[in-house]
Amino acid sequence: MTIEEVRKLSDADLAKKVYELKGDLLSLRFQAKAGQLDNGAKITVARKDIAKCLTVENERKKAASEKADEAK
Repeated sequence: MTIEEVRKLSDADLAKKVYELKGDLLSLRFQAKAGQLDNGAKITVARKDIAKCLTVENERKKAASEKADEAK
């Protein structure tokens, strides 16, 4: 998932995606501990995707906060 794809998501879709990715990460961690994970890089990709989503979420919150401060 690229950052451009993440930025195209709405706020609700973004929150849903973060929830989904965290569930996937949990599943991958269980698989790794059980020795069933064939590609450990999937954990890294999942963590980076979560970080991208949270970054965009925080950017939007910060922009909204600054916009509200300017309106005062």
